[in-house]
Amino acid sequence: MEPSDADLIAAVLKGDTASFEPLVAKYQPRVFATARRYARRESEVEDIVQEVFIKAFQKLGSFRGEAPFEHWLMRLAVRTCYDFLREHQRNRETAFTDFATEDTSWLDRYNTASPESAEAAKHARELVEQVMAQLTPDARLILTLLEIEDRSVKEIAALTGWSTPLVKVRAFRARAQMRKVLEKMLRQKNM
Repeated sequence: MEPSDADLIAAVLKGDTASFEPLVAKYQPRVFATARRYARRESEVEDIVQEVFIKAFQKLGSFRGEAPFEHWLMRLAVRTCYDFLREHQRNRETAFTDFATEDTSWLDRYNTASPESAEAAKHARELVEQVMAQLTPDARLILTLLEIEDRSVKEIAALTGWSTPLVKVRAFRARAQMRKVLEKMLRQKNM
């Protein structure tokens, strides 16, 4: 029988650092999936995941056990992703391939594919990625949690530490920002 999360956490807190490994193995796929929603490059995703588990190990003493460990860890993961987005916004590196952002052929590719095809889904994902890349970190985070991960306002408030009204305001602003980005892309397409 496998030890429970609580048993593993208790062992780690008593000094058995090897007991942290099963927690990493158990939750690593979920943390990777979360990080991939916020970072573009696989190296960035790996850095985020590593940072999440380092923080989790360092802050394990603050885990009170009132909620499942997974909830605590995912809250830490979302906050770490948010920190990454804020930092990345400040120190944005532009890859050579990113210089072609004026490419508006996405609309043609999306319109020519049949709606139920895998190709249409691929082009829709590309469009979402292009739009999300142009949003501020706050907007990207809130739209990812609300629209892509389909989380409730209450869940987002719990994950981010923001108040419920603040989550609603940021969601409103993020959608407005997204509309502006899409309008700009359409204007560029029609020029």
